[in-house]
Amino acid sequence: VAGPGISSYADDPAGAGASLKPCLDRAMKIVPAEEQRETPTYLGATAGMRLLRKENSTKAEQVFAEVSKAIGEYPVDFRGARILTGSEEGSFGWITVNYLLETLVKFSFAEKWEHPQDTEVLGALDLGGASTQITFQPGVPVEDRNTSVFFQLYGTNYSLYSHSYLCYGQTQALKMLLAALHQASSSAQISHPCYPRGYQENITVAELYDSPCVHAPSSASSGLVLMVTGTGDPAACGTAIQRLFNFSCGTQWPCGFNGVYQPPVRGQFFVSS
Repeated sequence: VAGPGISSYADDPAGAGASLKPCLDRAMKIVPAEEQRETPTYLGATAGMRLLRKENSTKAEQVFAEVSKAIGEYPVDFRGARILTGSEEGSFGWITVNYLLETLVKFSFAEKWEHPQDTEVLGALDLGGASTQITFQPGVPVEDRNTSVFFQLYGTNYSLYSHSYLCYGQTQALKMLLAALHQASSSAQISHPCYPRGYQENITVAELYDSPCVHAPSSASSGLVLMVTGTGDPAACGTAIQRLFNFSCGTQWPCGFNGVYQPPVRGQFFVSS
């Protein structure tokens, strides 16, 4: 689907439905006409809609109503639109990667679909706009039930670890970074080490703090215009970004970051964004 995600249509819900039409039209050309009415069709929304629901659940419901209406106009077996959990989002991405790379099932020389022997499945890393996911098959049992996913695919069982870090997608992480730089600076002038030297942009306090991922300081007035100036300093940029993560794990178990349980990583990974 071209353009931004459905959550960006919070103030124009009908636009969210319209944005899906080119994709649905294409599907109708691919799925044989006699099988369309029996084709199960789902819409799974991800972190952008998780944040919109937190911010304004009425707007989120309006977007879902419009996308459901748009899909309902096509001759398919529509099963509903809903927000995926973080582990569903991560594990569906893992299935997609491994299905396309033929590590789950392969058409053999004997002209049969078979489970490929001696093929290792890949882990999946996915960087979205509002969240980022990690999913892989660990070599040890997953100790935290919330991050454990079990699938049976093509007759083979898979036990996976999957977690989605909300707010750590590209758009929201850059917002957290700018908010941290704003709070560290005592004026409306913000030096941004990750932007090229000489780059300038203006942003209001209201625009900066319009997401549940960032919390405005009580002293900030929403109409104030902030002037952001790039300083192009890679070392300072790395330091500033690192402050958004807490890499110290408690004694309870091994973790990824921010205290989230993660067994030791294993195998090769495929990265998508």
